[in-house]
Amino acid sequence: MIATLEQATKLGLREEEFEKIKEILGRTPNFNETAMYSVMWSEHCSYKNSIKWLKTLPRDGAKLLVKAGEENAGLVDIGDGLGCVFKIESHNHPSAIEPFQGAATGVGGIHRDIFTMGARPIASLNSLRFGKVDNPKTKWLIKGVVKGIGHYGNCFGVPTVAGEVYYESCYQTNPLVNAMSVGVVKLGQTVSATSHGEGNPVFIVGASTGKDGIGGASFASADINENSAESLPSVQVGDPFEEKKLLEACLEMIPGGALIGMQDMGAAGITCSTSEMSAKGEHGMIIHLDKVPTRQSNMKPWEMLLSESQERMLIVVKKGREDEVQKIFDKWDIHCVQIGEVTKDLNLKYYMNGELVADVPAESLVLGGGAPIYEREWREPAYFEEIKKFNADDIKEPADLKEVAWQLVQLPNIASKRWIYEQYDSMVGTGNTHTNEPSDAAIVRVHGSAKGLAMTTDCNSRYVWADPYKGAMIAVSEAARNIVCSGGLPVAITNCLNFGNPYNPEVYYQFVNAIKGMGEACLKFDTPVTGGNVSFYNQSEDGPVYPTPTIGMVGVLDKLSQKMSLGFKHSGDSIYLVGVNRNDINCSEYLHHLCGVTHSPAPHFELEEEYQVQQAISRVISEKLVKSAHDISEGGLYACMLECAMVNGLGFTLHTGSGIRKDAVLFGEAQSRVVVTVNPDLHGLFEAELKGVPFTRIGHVNANSEIIVDHESWGFVADWKEGYDTALEKLLQ
Repeated sequence: MIATLEQATKLGLREEEFEKIKEILGRTPNFNETAMYSVMWSEHCSYKNSIKWLKTLPRDGAKLLVKAGEENAGLVDIGDGLGCVFKIESHNHPSAIEPFQGAATGVGGIHRDIFTMGARPIASLNSLRFGKVDNPKTKWLIKGVVKGIGHYGNCFGVPTVAGEVYYESCYQTNPLVNAMSVGVVKLGQTVSATSHGEGNPVFIVGASTGKDGIGGASFASADINENSAESLPSVQVGDPFEEKKLLEACLEMIPGGALIGMQDMGAAGITCSTSEMSAKGEHGMIIHLDKVPTRQSNMKPWEMLLSESQERMLIVVKKGREDEVQKIFDKWDIHCVQIGEVTKDLNLKYYMNGELVADVPAESLVLGGGAPIYEREWREPAYFEEIKKFNADDIKEPADLKEVAWQLVQLPNIASKRWIYEQYDSMVGTGNTHTNEPSDAAIVRVHGSAKGLAMTTDCNSRYVWADPYKGAMIAVSEAARNIVCSGGLPVAITNCLNFGNPYNPEVYYQFVNAIKGMGEACLKFDTPVTGGNVSFYNQSEDGPVYPTPTIGMVGVLDKLSQKMSLGFKHSGDSIYLVGVNRNDINCSEYLHHLCGVTHSPAPHFELEEEYQVQQAISRVISEKLVKSAHDISEGGLYACMLECAMVNGLGFTLHTGSGIRKDAVLFGEAQSRVVVTVNPDLHGLFEAELKGVPFTRIGHVNANSEIIVDHESWGFVADWKEGYDTALEKLLQ
C-alpha cells in the first residue's frame, strides 16, 4: 500500500521529510517504509535538531578507545588490560505514563547497551526529577519509578550505587528518569555493532516480539499532553530474568570468536538494529519477518519492524558457525532464530511470507547517513530580565539561623533519600564500597584488579535554567569534584540532555548554551564526551521543564586504598574550607524554597578557580594529608558539614567569621569549595601543599556529638539526623 502525506504526518514526519524519502527511493514509499523512516528520523533516533551542536563537544582523549557515536556506549582504558563501558539514557516519556514499566525498561535498556559491547555491567546509577512532593500524582510517579528501578536492577543482579533526585514544580507533568550503567570488559573482547560478510547469517536472540513499545521512539519525540495516556502501548514491558539469561548467553558466546557484530534492539527495534549495523558495515540484509518469534499472532509487518519489545538482540554470526552459537542460547533457554542474512547489496529487504514488504537503503535511515539535520532558531529567554533584577540586599537576613537550618535540611532536595535508596540492592556483586563508608562519588571495586571505579551523576537544573552556559559548566565541574573528593581521577563523561521542545527558540537557546558550557568544562578537566542521549520534548501544557543536562562521569582509582570518604573521623581534627566563602545566596535552596525567590542568577563560578581547587584537593588526598573530604553543593556549608557529621555521629564546632552575611556563609551555594579535616600535626604540610589556593580553618571535630556554631549550641547530631533521615518519607507517606 502506497503511503500518503497524511499518513506520513500522522506518523510524525514533516512534509519536506516525506518528499526527501521519495527522492531517496525514487518512488513513493509504502506504509511499512514510511513507518520505518518515521521512527528512524524521529528526534529520539536521529538527533536531527541536536547533532550539529553535539559534534562540537570534545570527543578525543588519551584513555578514550571509542569516539562518541561509534558504538552503543563509551569505552575508556582503565589499565590492567581492562576497559570501562558506560552510558546514560532517558526514559522520561514512558515513565510519565506508566512509571513502573517506564523506569524498569529504562534500566534494562541501558544495561543492554553495556553488554552488547561485551562488557559485564557492575553498577547502576540514576538521575530523577519530579514535581512537588505533596502532589498526589507526584507521589504516584515517585513510588512507581522507584519500584520499577529497584525491581529491574535487583532482579537483574546489578547494584544501584548512586544517583540524585530533585523536586521542582516544572517536572509535575513530565518527570525525568535517566538511567546509567557502568561495565567492565577485557580489552580485545569488545564487540562492535556492525554487520559485514556477504552470506553471514543474521539472528534474533532473546525474548519474543510483541506489540508493546510500538512507535516508542516517535512517542518520545512529542510533548506530553492530556491525551498521552492513549499512547500506553508505546510503553515497553520488561522482564529482568530474561535479560539476565540474555546477558550470560551473550558474554559466553563472545570469546568463541563466532560473532561478527551485535546490536541491542532498543528504540525502533528491528528497524534500528538492522539499519544501524548494516550502515556501519556498509552491507545490506535480507530479513524474513515471518521467522521472527512473536508472542502475538497476526502481527503486521510494520508492527514487527517498529516493536520495542525488550530483552532482544540482533547478532550476525560467521557462516558455518551457527550451531555453536545455537547451543549456547539453547543452554540458557533463549530464542536464537535465524531471520536473514547479510548481503553485498546496501539495501535492507524485508519479506513477509515471501512477499517483499519494504526495500530501503540502510544508510538513508541512520544518523550520519540520510537522516535530516536541522539548526533551529534560538533567542535569549524573556525570563532572564527577571533574573537580572535580583538584588540580594532585598533579602533580609534571618534572625534565627538555627531554625532556618532545621527547615533547610528537611527540604526534599536536601534531606536524605533513604526512602528511595533502601529499595535498591546496593550490595549485590560485592563490589560497592559506598554503603558503609560513603564518599562524594560511588566507588566500585573492579574484581580481578586492585583498581576502583568512581562514578556519579550530577546536574543542578535550576542553575542551568538561570544561566545555561554557566550551569552546564557547573554540572561537569561538580561531577569532577565529587570524583576528586573521593580520591579518583576523572576520565570521561556521558550525558543525558533533557530539554523542552526544540522548536521553541528559548528552549533551543538553553540547549545551545548548555552544550557550549559543557564542552568548555570537559576540555578543562580532560573528560571527553563518550556519548549519551538527547531527550527533547520534555514539555507539557504548563511549559518546558528546567533544562537538565545530566552528567554521568567515571573516574579511576589505581588502588582502592586511595579512596577518600566524607565522614568526620577523629575528634580534634581541624576543619578546613578549601576555596572561598562568598557573599552569595544566588539560586540556593535557601533562597528558592525558604525565601520564595524564583528568579536569581546562578551561583558564583569560575572555571579556572574550580580547576585549581580540584588540583589542590587531589594533591592533599594523594599525599594522605586529609582524613575526609566533602564538596559544598546544595544546601551550602551547613548541610555539607552536617552530612560529614552524621556518618560517624561526631559533632563539630564552626566559626562563620565576619565580613559576609551569615546566611550566605551557612546556606550559600557558591561553587569551588570543599570541606576537609586535617590532623593538627599536619597543618603545615597540608597548607603548603595547597600552593596558593585559598583556604580557611573554620573549626574542629568535637569529641562528642554536639554541634556548635559561633559559640552557640545547635543541639546534637542524632536529633538533626532524625529530621534529615525521615523528612522525605513523611512527605511521601
